[in-house]
Amino acid sequence: MSILIEGLIAGGEEAPYRGWIFTEGPLIADMGRGEAPEALRRRAAEVVTLRENETVMPGVIDTHVHFREPGLTHKATIASESRAAVAGGVTSYIDMPNTVPQTVTLQAWEEKNRIAERDSAANYAFMMGATADNMPELLRADGRLMPAVKVFMGSSTGGMLLDADTPLRRVFASAPRIVVHAEDQHRIEENTARYRDRAADMATHTLIRDADACARATERAMELAAQYGCRLHVAHVTTRLECEMFTPAETPEGKQITAEVSPHHLLFCDEDYAHLGARIKMNPAVKSAADREALRRAVLTGRLDSIATDHAPHLLAEKAGDALHAVSGAPMVQFSLVKMLDLLDDPTLVARRMANAPAAIFGIDRRGYLRPGCYADMVIVRRRESPHVITDADVLSLCGWTPLVGTPTQHEVVRTIVNGDNGPQALQFN
Repeated sequence: MSILIEGLIAGGEEAPYRGWIFTEGPLIADMGRGEAPEALRRRAAEVVTLRENETVMPGVIDTHVHFREPGLTHKATIASESRAAVAGGVTSYIDMPNTVPQTVTLQAWEEKNRIAERDSAANYAFMMGATADNMPELLRADGRLMPAVKVFMGSSTGGMLLDADTPLRRVFASAPRIVVHAEDQHRIEENTARYRDRAADMATHTLIRDADACARATERAMELAAQYGCRLHVAHVTTRLECEMFTPAETPEGKQITAEVSPHHLLFCDEDYAHLGARIKMNPAVKSAADREALRRAVLTGRLDSIATDHAPHLLAEKAGDALHAVSGAPMVQFSLVKMLDLLDDPTLVARRMANAPAAIFGIDRRGYLRPGCYADMVIVRRRESPHVITDADVLSLCGWTPLVGTPTQHEVVRTIVNGDNGPQALQFN
């Protein structure tokens, strides 16, 4: 199948321009400025002419999702969440290991790949998680298909805590690329004891998982990475203190240590518990409005290299309870692109942080860019004439709700193209 797309192109590597993209099979065969050659127009099985308010961008690569399968399929499946992802302009995703069973063995990792090969609507890959004693399993995985080792330095949903010094050092010394959930477990436990009697107030969650817990763990992870020379990616940064630890750069190329931020932490702060309650309870917790502003600045300067959702669906019934008992996590994969276009108002920057940078950080083969020879993973977005107010009824994720309920969006996804519409593939890594 071949597709010719004509209109405004925002690939992330240069300012948007009017031009054309021609695909053959799963790849971008050619592209250029101005009007497409008539010969390509005749060859194309489909010609897509964008409207004035539409833009074609590289498909989002969401490098941090929890699609829950296997074992937690009452609230999400690879089939349901990948379709929500594609509806939101996400063409590729990397899934986390805290499923049931945990993805800490080669057998469990291979099973998730088999499910995705059968059911996924988007390109896929799966991380394995580190435990105190599974390094032999981690080293058996095919590095061309397994993007990184996930380390939970603070307890989170799934119970994969790894904070003891010796096993941490073993992982940092052996794994070539590590993604870390950076929260200091001792600080969390101290704060839990200190604030237990205030648990009825959901904002207590931010007091328990405070900025210091995040900064301590991030600093420790960076020290270990520097000592052992591995590539480190710090997931879902939430604080001003952490932002100041990272190096500003337009692109992540050449960085040993990179960092991501989630849309939740760019959009919400602790003041929002008053009206959203447990819908915005997540780990790490949303922080102050000042922290949120620091995160937004860090996206602009490249201290934070990428945006990834930490999409973590739960049933609303599981979000019942106080700050100690309501489960942590929220869905976001369907609305991440449109909300970041709303917030940043710059499709070039959004393409850099949500497509170019994820591909560069993880060494994803021929994805994340609009270039001849790359896979034809693309999304067409439209700026709406009037905003749409997001409701739970809009949600395609199996959990059926969103923390964005009641918020407007000025953008919509018109079409998502995965491998030139030739169907999803397993991601490969260089």
